[in-house]
Amino acid sequence: MNDKKVYMGKISYINAAPVFYGLDHGLLPAWLKMVADVPSALNRKIITGQIQVSPISAAFYAMNHRELLLLPDLSISCNGKVLSVILASNYAIDDLENKKVMFSQDSASAASFLKMIFNQRHISPVYEVGAVTDCRMISKSVDAVLVIGDTALKHPWSQAFEYCIDLGQLWYEMTQLPFVFAVWAVRRSFAEKYPSCVKEICELLLESKKQGYQYIDKVVEAGKNKLNLEQSVIKEYFDLLHCDLDENKIKAMQLFFDSLFDQGILKEKPDVRFFMS
Repeated sequence: MNDKKVYMGKISYINAAPVFYGLDHGLLPAWLKMVADVPSALNRKIITGQIQVSPISAAFYAMNHRELLLLPDLSISCNGKVLSVILASNYAIDDLENKKVMFSQDSASAASFLKMIFNQRHISPVYEVGAVTDCRMISKSVDAVLVIGDTALKHPWSQAFEYCIDLGQLWYEMTQLPFVFAVWAVRRSFAEKYPSCVKEICELLLESKKQGYQYIDKVVEAGKNKLNLEQSVIKEYFDLLHCDLDENKIKAMQLFFDSLFDQGILKEKPDVRFFMS
């Protein structure tokens, strides 16, 4: 297998930096090619077969669980506040009936989660999807906006909107459980054909993540330089983020998927299936 390239997605936000640290610093073998993009683009690329392995939105995994397998002990998750997934709003959540709510083009899990919240509370906003960049311009054209990733961290959303609701915190208040925003997955057909290759990729990713936490100060420094933010903000962010996938997070993810099914956002309850080497 290693005589040809394998393509692996890489989230272009800083949130996945601990997982990719080792691969960015010498672990990447010549046969493994990184493809950096936003989560929504990586979601599309793994389904179309442009990439074989990738971090993807957890909700997207649920929507395509028959074609994908999860890789063990890898996620982007939080246990309460997360800072980078926020609903910036001029109204409280319960007052957004018939109000204009914009979703970032880059989100799947957070958008599904927010729709689930609105469904549970019997609130029907008017949804829009668009490019989320300039917070002051957006605050004049919509009543609320879901912002994720580096854009949520970089811009002063709390100055442009009356409310900034952290979705990680909101989920924790509802469930007392962590929230899993992204997971690492492999195309099922690829895993069945090349199991030893996928096993090697799993080992590389876990070693890369281990190095990321060994050198977390360097990860923080790189994030600070990329986003031009205070080091203390980036440190707090990485303190809040988790990149493992333990039993409690799997339980929380299953609850999220069940809730999406109950609200009609998913057509069937997904099986959470892992690649087993």
